[in-house]
Amino acid sequence: MQELRDEIGFFHAVKERRSVRIFDQNSPFDHEQVQKCLEAAILSPNSSNLQLYQFIRVPESSPLKKPLADLCMRQKAATTARELVVIITRRDLWKSRAEANYKYLSESVQNQSEKKVKQARNYYKNLIPKLFGKYPGWTLIKKIIAWWVGLRRPMVREVGETEVRISVHKSAALAAMTFMLGMKAVGYDTCPMEGFDSKRVKKLLNLPAEAEISMIIGCGKGLPEGIYGPRFRVPSSELIVEK
Repeated sequence: MQELRDEIGFFHAVKERRSVRIFDQNSPFDHEQVQKCLEAAILSPNSSNLQLYQFIRVPESSPLKKPLADLCMRQKAATTARELVVIITRRDLWKSRAEANYKYLSESVQNQSEKKVKQARNYYKNLIPKLFGKYPGWTLIKKIIAWWVGLRRPMVREVGETEVRISVHKSAALAAMTFMLGMKAVGYDTCPMEGFDSKRVKKLLNLPAEAEISMIIGCGKGLPEGIYGPRFRVPSSELIVEK
């Protein structure tokens, strides 16, 4: 029975979640729920468990909230939001995150077979540095290696710098979706935004030069007028293909 209730709750949250562009300024807003949903977002799947992203919280009480909303082209989803969450990618943290995974595996060796631990250690000490390392001409070399190996057996082809960057953004997007569904599940609404001045936002928030902004999410209790029309999706037959 509990599993059925959980299933109904999940599909209800998915169905009811909308990108709400106007938030209620008067109803109570529990900022602790934002933290709770971000903690859940951390559990999202991500490439190689590196979690190369961060969440920057800017609540309505912050002196940065208004200037940040202005840099979101003054969209109502930003100016009326009770809190803004800036999701950034941190490709530059790959070394420390790989080391953290390696350390964890080393400390939990008693719970794993030696073969699996050796494979995992090799992954974080050998493969990840090769994939994320930056050296002159390294992207071209990686692509040539992938092409050469691919002549004889299945091989991952997306090894260039652009593909690695895209992979990092995929992980950030997965976490963002978990966060937005969590917010809906606790009774709040969200709106992911891509319309912002990324250069000025990075300066305002004093972000590292290597950081990239994946999206900015407005949070609050949505107003009916904040939903711009009924939901439209193309037929599922065009999106779900069976071979």
